[in-house]
Amino acid sequence: MIPAPRIVLVGYGPVGARFVEDLLPAVRGGAVTLTVVGAEDETAYNRVLVAEFAVGRTDRSAMEVTDTAAAVEAGVRFVRGTHVTGIDREASVVSLDDESVLGYDRLVLATGARANVPTLDGVDAVTRDLRSLQRLDHSEQGRDQRLPDGVTVLRDLADAATVRAAVEGRKRIVVLGAGVLGLEIALAAAEQGAEVCVVHHGGYPMARNLDRGGGTMLARSVVRAGVALVAHSRAEAVTYRTDDEGTRHFDALVCADGKIIAGDLLVLSCGVSARAELATLAGLPTATGVLVDHGLRSWDDPHVFAIGDCAHVAERPADYLVGARVAGGPTGLIGPGWRQAEWLAAHLSAEFAAAPVPAPLAAPRPALVMLKSEAVDVVTVGDVELEPWDTDPTTVDAAGERVPGRQVSQWVDPEHGRYLKMVTRRGVLEGLVCVGLPRTAAELTLLFERGSELPADRSVLLRNDGPDYAPATDSDAFAPDATVCWCNGVTVAHIHESVAAGDATVACVGKSTRAGTGCGGCKGRIGELIERFLDAEAAELAV
Repeated sequence: MIPAPRIVLVGYGPVGARFVEDLLPAVRGGAVTLTVVGAEDETAYNRVLVAEFAVGRTDRSAMEVTDTAAAVEAGVRFVRGTHVTGIDREASVVSLDDESVLGYDRLVLATGARANVPTLDGVDAVTRDLRSLQRLDHSEQGRDQRLPDGVTVLRDLADAATVRAAVEGRKRIVVLGAGVLGLEIALAAAEQGAEVCVVHHGGYPMARNLDRGGGTMLARSVVRAGVALVAHSRAEAVTYRTDDEGTRHFDALVCADGKIIAGDLLVLSCGVSARAELATLAGLPTATGVLVDHGLRSWDDPHVFAIGDCAHVAERPADYLVGARVAGGPTGLIGPGWRQAEWLAAHLSAEFAAAPVPAPLAAPRPALVMLKSEAVDVVTVGDVELEPWDTDPTTVDAAGERVPGRQVSQWVDPEHGRYLKMVTRRGVLEGLVCVGLPRTAAELTLLFERGSELPADRSVLLRNDGPDYAPATDSDAFAPDATVCWCNGVTVAHIHESVAAGDATVACVGKSTRAGTGCGGCKGRIGELIERFLDAEAAELAV
């Protein structure tokens, strides 16, 4: 009897968990065997919610993304609390830190990303180029660097426990970095009573995603929410204090301009980098992640795949040279990672069943970025750098047709912390910044998704956040095909079906449809839909 093909998955985060879940039918049927290696002892959880967990706004059970027990029952083997230390492509085996090896026929890397640790005097620098990785001790391969006491990142449950202790102790927290995650943890901690200061070297927060107007409005809203902002400050060093027992603890962050920001805990929120060192050591092409084609297969090895935050999807140029710069990179978002996991599970299931494999994934659309906070609502997507008085030139497309330049509509209300910018071409949205206007943002994201033309009078869109807003007149937002959960592609129709089947809470709808189980930014909208559908049902019964 020919043994079933062996699939080894390295990484058991939310993307790896989705891959396991979608491969279960093939495992149950004996078409493949699956072994999962995870560095944490924990079962898979939603890392997007780590900041909320760190401040006590959600519990561990709400972070569950899969049923590990069901996977074990189906025949999946889990090896948790273990690091993969190397890949031998010639022998088709992976080595583990307990000196054991696992053979594979297909290897799937879902190792995710790690938080960047910037170069700071007082914090040891770690490089992960090939030579540096080769010098590392065998037991250190695949592990994150150790940070001094009082300095942390926020990527896993252990990090969250460190932040939670500081929040509960009403400690002074210094956050380095004003991206989405840095602001979310800063705002959440401030809401729970901690004293928080955010330090960043740009002129306004979320500078990679927002234009100057949106960033300035966001900065005002963050300060109003009780978070101190220190802009135009490049961090240079970390100082420590020594307790009576001789242990060093974080004391202050020192900036290049001489500012000294004292605190009890320093949270580094300076972006992330793909965990690609296993691929690098194995001689696989890497750039900002493991280089894979649109079939998620390694450029150099047809038996190796990558998904999620470690996957750099790009077609290999004919003239590619090792180490050359490659455009693009991992999306850094959970929704695209989940779609990759679902597609690859379907692809491998079909491959080993000798069935037609699914077509490669289409290139993802521009990513929707949302800041989740009770204090301020921010949604942005697309290129938003164009200003209202800029002239965007007409261009010529590949078919020789003239393409008109983009136009900008902008509305600002500093007193109430509201800002809206729409970048359009031929009346269709190509970019959007929306601060403090949650309902307007919801309608505009719907129009962006559909590629629909905006009203000629853009000001009518502002009615959604006005005092006379009437949901019944907003038909598009409740159309059956309107997307509610971008992470999982869940529509109004899916939620309606869930409510009709008896799901009356956001948690229940999430369990049956997966809506709201990604970034969580759509939970308010899900609640509105549940209330609307239950009210309609009650009205029908009363007739």
